[in-house]
Amino acid sequence: MTQRERRTFTSEFKQQMVQLYLSGKPRKDIIREYELTPSALDKWIRQSKISGSFKEKDNLTPEQEELIRLRKENKQLLMENDIFKASCADNRTKVNVIRNNAHKYSISAMCSVLQLPRSTYYYEAQEKQSEDKLVEAVKEIFYNSRNAYGTRKIKFELKKRNLIVSRRKIGRIMKEVGLVSVYTVAQYKPHVDSCNESQVTNELNRQFHQEEHLAVVVSDLTYVRVEGKWQYVCLYVDLFNREIIGHSAGAHKDAQLVHQAIASVQGNLSNIRMFHTDRGNEFKNKLIDEALTAFQIRRSLSLKGCPYDNAVAEATFKTFKTEFVRDRHFESLKQLKLELDDYVHWYNHIRIHGTLGYSTPVEYKSIHLKKIV
Repeated sequence: MTQRERRTFTSEFKQQMVQLYLSGKPRKDIIREYELTPSALDKWIRQSKISGSFKEKDNLTPEQEELIRLRKENKQLLMENDIFKASCADNRTKVNVIRNNAHKYSISAMCSVLQLPRSTYYYEAQEKQSEDKLVEAVKEIFYNSRNAYGTRKIKFELKKRNLIVSRRKIGRIMKEVGLVSVYTVAQYKPHVDSCNESQVTNELNRQFHQEEHLAVVVSDLTYVRVEGKWQYVCLYVDLFNREIIGHSAGAHKDAQLVHQAIASVQGNLSNIRMFHTDRGNEFKNKLIDEALTAFQIRRSLSLKGCPYDNAVAEATFKTFKTEFVRDRHFESLKQLKLELDDYVHWYNHIRIHGTLGYSTPVEYKSIHLKKIV
């Protein structure tokens, strides 16, 4: 019987397998698609959790880890103690420290260590309690008005309760807790971030018609309103058949959201030859760079300030917002994710596309692959 050749894996590859698992890709799919043994993947995940390293020497015994941890904690506490005493923190900061640790230590002892009079602590704590009551009052008045009142009317209602508060403070509270009047047209205000100044050029060069499956995958992000807050959606589109091959939704527009979309892609990621996006900073991150390097995927970026270089992704999101977002109400991120899954399935398997000869993306791919065979 021929002995199976022993495979070797780089640390980068192991890290990407762990990251795919952590981003939500099923364990059985990772094992099948990358031809791994269950014990190997489980070991990598365990090592990643224990030490973040895949070297045996870095994975110490629990006793050794406990000793090192205690030494580090002791050193950290000594450092924090010295820094905190020298920082001349204000009373509110000290009060917050005491309140957050009141379940572990006595208030008298903490006041003594922080050199804060107990009378000052109780006064500041009472002020904080009054602030909490004010927030609850604003929320109660707002919800009783069926989400209609703005700062002017809420101020008037608070005055009836002998609470004299400025409209500016009411507006700050409403913003912090996400209260938006039905008379306010919610507008998305994009964050003003610095542009991704990477030296990567536009390798795609607007060659949006591709003859091969997974030759080029494009991506972008958009925003969706969920119960008064902005949530974000990331889509991966195969230029060959305009199929949405990966997607994710989350509360933050960051690299983790992009990687969760990577993890949702079915099949071996090494089959993707090029990944093209605009210059958003969420696509320029160590997490994304490591994934592209590990799977040997070429990078391509649009020119600065030129949305036409990523026209297919832009067009896909225009369709997405028209068909999926407009006039829809999402009560939670969980509901958004469930309905997004349903929409992507409909988009790929049922919705016909004019650019594909009025076939669905899945039909178009099936016909093309049969011709190749």
